[in-house]
Amino acid sequence: MKNQTRAAGQETPAPATAGTQLPPHADLNLLRTFLAVHRTGSFTAAAPRLGLSQPTVTAQIRTLEQQTGRELFTRLPRGVDPTPHAHELAARIAAPLDALAALEDTAATAGPVHLAGPSELLCVRVLPALAPLVTEGVQLRVTQGLPEPLIEEMRAGRHDLVIATRRPRGRTWESVPLTDEEYVLVAAPAWAEHVGGHTQSGDLCAALREVPMVTYAEDLPIIRRYWRTVFAKQHTARAAITVPNLYAVLSAVNAGAGYSVLPRSLCQEHLDAGRLAPLHDPEEAPLNTLFLLQHPGAKANPDVSRVRERLQEAARTW
Repeated sequence: MKNQTRAAGQETPAPATAGTQLPPHADLNLLRTFLAVHRTGSFTAAAPRLGLSQPTVTAQIRTLEQQTGRELFTRLPRGVDPTPHAHELAARIAAPLDALAALEDTAATAGPVHLAGPSELLCVRVLPALAPLVTEGVQLRVTQGLPEPLIEEMRAGRHDLVIATRRPRGRTWESVPLTDEEYVLVAAPAWAEHVGGHTQSGDLCAALREVPMVTYAEDLPIIRRYWRTVFAKQHTARAAITVPNLYAVLSAVNAGAGYSVLPRSLCQEHLDAGRLAPLHDPEEAPLNTLFLLQHPGAKANPDVSRVRERLQEAARTW
């Protein structure tokens, strides 16, 4: 977003010599608007968080650019990209503005914590871990979904915390590794016995061509990754059953429909009970790192910190 040509007689601000200079008595509202845009990556997403219209946000950013003499954001097809001057300014003002916001919110009570992540992990690990907090009065609003849509919704301010399989781009997101999810090649005991004599990788892959495959997506994301990582080859077979989610995969495989690759957290109980059997024990099982993301604007709610700390503590034993 380029500054517009100034009217005749209007003085052009001199370039800052020591970083992005703020005018004397800088307007806090302009700085709050700037920080919201920097954190959300969009004028449109920042507007509802500020209680402003999108044109007002655009106008305030333009005013701040005129006052500082710096271009702060470059327009993209979707959202905006902060310039180096914007990153510098955000680093200078974020802590003071957040501290001021915390002081302004001291009289406010904790509100519901909006948490999102993969449905299976939420049910098997996350909700049981957070149950004690709920008994202490913490309110949860839980949403399940795939990483990309959930991250986009977080940008729009719909979620305080998101568990995702990747870190989003940009510096505005707080993210920490939460846990490593291990994947296991499994089938019902009858199928495991059928391929039990094939212990070598090549023999096992050949034997599994005779076994139906169950997956939650036609492009076999988890199974293909397992084959590449463990067997160093492409998986070319087609699925016998495609179902909506990993719970349905577990149900079908548990009933003897065929084999699949599942997160250990989802199928460990069935393995322990003998309802499922591992088909392979690789030296290094494929791992998928899960990240806990926090929206910068969620700091004002103390219960968000309680949920985050509890999840990090519980994840040590997952």
